[in-house]
Amino acid sequence: MRQLAKLVLASLVAVATTTSVFAGESEVTAVEVRAESAGTYSFSVTLRHADTGWDHYADRWQVLTMDGDVLATRTLFHPHVNEQPFTRSLGGVAVPAGTTAVRVRSHDSVHEYGGPELVVDLASGKTMPWTGGAR
Repeated sequence: MRQLAKLVLASLVAVATTTSVFAGESEVTAVEVRAESAGTYSFSVTLRHADTGWDHYADRWQVLTMDGDVLATRTLFHPHVNEQPFTRSLGGVAVPAGTTAVRVRSHDSVHEYGGPELVVDLASGKTMPWTGGAR
């Protein structure tokens, strides 16, 4: 009986310490862009992530140039366990003159960056998956 109790306890500890990893990486699933004024834009970004709570959740998204320079960061201050996918917006994003497209990526508290990103054409608002490298 004591061995069974030890086995059960060890299994519970293993599950408790690894479940947050199973949520996977955060992914950008949609982006809407709107010009606000000359060189500034508003972005509404939809993310999907299997948030499990404070230990593992999508905690921010970023707008970047195609070369990877960060233009803006939208911090997400709490998990969205029961709200998936979810959309959050950020306005007043200054984009350098001559920029025709930007990347949008998300971050989670365990895997950091690495999930699917989208490229957004600033003129048309059309999106496409980012496959790496500068475009």
